[in-house]
Amino acid sequence: MLKIVRTHSGNPDFMALVKQLDHYLKIVDGDEHDFYNQYNTIDVLKHCIVAFLNDQPVGCGAFKQFDDNLVEIKRMFTSPEARGKNIASRILNDLEKWAEELHYKASILETGKRQIEAVGFYKKNNYKIIPNFGPYKNIVNSVCFKKDFEK
Repeated sequence: MLKIVRTHSGNPDFMALVKQLDHYLKIVDGDEHDFYNQYNTIDVLKHCIVAFLNDQPVGCGAFKQFDDNLVEIKRMFTSPEARGKNIASRILNDLEKWAEELHYKASILETGKRQIEAVGFYKKNNYKIIPNFGPYKNIVNSVCFKKDFEK
């Protein structure tokens, strides 16, 4: 049974999942890892989700305010053994719902072009590619997405 828990970045299960994510990204991002890593600190994230499958933490995600109308989705991860079970979509949908409850209008995010599964995942969840924003503007390996919430 899947349980979705809203929490913050100080949650030990969230921190453990992010550690797994960082290990994976260090391999995928290679020489660019340090650049991306500076934008992925979790010490100030107030809106985090941990997904539990049979009481085991298997996935996480978070958002932070980007501006008055937008949140930025951060730290999305599902452990390898739990992939293919729609857990990431449930996490993402709950993050969007939470942001909408707080009166945000849309979410944006950045992922790496080398993360083929992530790019496909966001497209499947109705995210549209947008021009790279903020620190990712001139980064060739970055692809940015946006999704407007329902009215």
